[in-house]
Amino acid sequence: MDSATISRILPRILPRVEKPGRYTGGELNQVVKDWNAVPVRIALLFPDIYDIGMSNLGLAVLYEILNARPDALAERAFLPWQDMEAAMRREGIPLFALESRRPLAEFDLVGITLPYESLYTNALLALDLAGIPLRAADRGEDHPLIVGGGHAAFNPEPVAEFFDAFAIGEGEELALDLADVLRRRKEEGAGRGAALEKISRVWGMYVPALYAPEYRSDGTLIRTAPQSGKEDLPNPVVKRIVPRLPPAPVRPIVPYLETVHNRYAIEIMRGCTRGCRFCQAGHVTRPVRERSAADIVASIEAALANTGYEEVALLSLSSSDHSHITDLVQALGVKFGSSRLRISLPSLRIETVSVDLVEALRSSRGGNFTLAPEAATESMRAVLNKPISARQLLETVGEIYRRKWTTVKLYFMIGHPRETADDVRAIAELARAVLAEGRRRLGRRAEVHAGVSTLVPKPHTPFQWLAMDSREQIAAKQDLLRRELRGPGIKLDLTKPEVTLLEARLSRGDRRMGEVIARAWRAGARFDAWSDRFRPVAWDDAFRESGIDPAFYTHRERAADEVFPWDHISVGIRKAYLRRQYEDSLAGRTQGDCRRECFGCGILSTFRELREALPAEERFCPIVDRR
Repeated sequence: MDSATISRILPRILPRVEKPGRYTGGELNQVVKDWNAVPVRIALLFPDIYDIGMSNLGLAVLYEILNARPDALAERAFLPWQDMEAAMRREGIPLFALESRRPLAEFDLVGITLPYESLYTNALLALDLAGIPLRAADRGEDHPLIVGGGHAAFNPEPVAEFFDAFAIGEGEELALDLADVLRRRKEEGAGRGAALEKISRVWGMYVPALYAPEYRSDGTLIRTAPQSGKEDLPNPVVKRIVPRLPPAPVRPIVPYLETVHNRYAIEIMRGCTRGCRFCQAGHVTRPVRERSAADIVASIEAALANTGYEEVALLSLSSSDHSHITDLVQALGVKFGSSRLRISLPSLRIETVSVDLVEALRSSRGGNFTLAPEAATESMRAVLNKPISARQLLETVGEIYRRKWTTVKLYFMIGHPRETADDVRAIAELARAVLAEGRRRLGRRAEVHAGVSTLVPKPHTPFQWLAMDSREQIAAKQDLLRRELRGPGIKLDLTKPEVTLLEARLSRGDRRMGEVIARAWRAGARFDAWSDRFRPVAWDDAFRESGIDPAFYTHRERAADEVFPWDHISVGIRKAYLRRQYEDSLAGRTQGDCRRECFGCGILSTFRELREALPAEERFCPIVDRR
């Protein structure tokens, strides 16, 4: 079916589906190029519905970068909701891009964003709706290349058989290199295999079909390495980074309908130096690079003029760690104060939330203020390497409540190494202490929302050797919290154990997991991140029918020298460093901020040449004293 036919059918079916604006395109700042005048055509697919995907910053960045090239176009695609999916299947409409309404199968490349593992079955649904074979081995010369990226791609093996390639790391320069390969492929008339060979030699690209895993009889890995005859391919595949953050997008598309976040979002800092041992994002995004306050203010000014947004989100893993965060917020207050611009900092560290910063945010005060102590006892926080005290937390929330924020949201985790029932009970005690602090300031208007998730020992973190809690252990700890943490002014949010366990199995899996994912999808698993759509029975059946014990991936403490499914993917951090951090966590030893002192994680040596090419004032990582 061609784009003209799709455009002719849509007006007939859209009035009968929920939120038809999800499928029309045509929003402010959309880019539509002449299909026949542009040689490189890329579809950027977020494998969830429009309402979710339109808030993804990575998609907005790649859309603007690729469309800035005269020889390339980038269009957007999202999954339809179930009513629209049924209508599309009934009418024979394939999954299409919003800008041109061309089927995804007509593009040169479909880039699928994978920020979390629960989107895997959605990715298969998207390929099926697009009429593209699910497995890379079944695709022919006329099919687009399917490339995955995002944080889940740091262990690509569970979905390796469904993707032609993965972009490992940061996409700003990688996307342009891929566009170059696609353009040359057309000029040379190169086949699919030749194109993938070239892609495999682009820094940060991983082509799984050119690598093979080898297993022992007990199911553990011997290695994942280039296939015979391909020994010159990168091994490990080192993630791509940009030495300095490029200009932020300033013409984001403004949706017609309400999405998860209706605001201008700008990444003010990338990477984190705190070394929280559970945090995958903090490890895989090193080193830290900041945008200057002047660049941020200029980008915000341009973006507001281009969009009309009234809220700005200053994003990073720890926004209060930006070197000039207070000055930045104060400058935004002065520049945009008359327009009542609302400023949000979704991620703040307790020890860097100063009185001045809280005061600077006062003019853009929203309904709640979010902090993440993660654990409630100092011994557990030492295990996590988050050495803050309860006194610091209570002093900080006192300043927050004093400035009339009525709700403090606290993020905790359970399932830490050596955690006891008393450590879990302490979460309730600390939340009640925070509420009491609020009641002293605001009376009964003060509230506390406690969100408690369960630790998933993620790849590329010090906890990757750890056996996670069983379903029964998680349920028992959550029951304890429900008993201890209730009453007026307190709200408790818990993640279902089944959801956490699936995330763990998928994030820690190897290439054999592909059969499980395919079976679960065929059994109806999709939208696994939606609690009302999650079907744990489909997954349990898929594991059983595939002959795979999920506990092998989740509840088994790994040997110190075990080879992991993600070991051939390098984020620049040495495995020996992570192991040392794991042993330090068990001993309760903490490590400081590595912007002040280098602890030898490996980032500096991996990216030394990039660092040395920067002006001294822009170099990431501290100078190492080798005396």
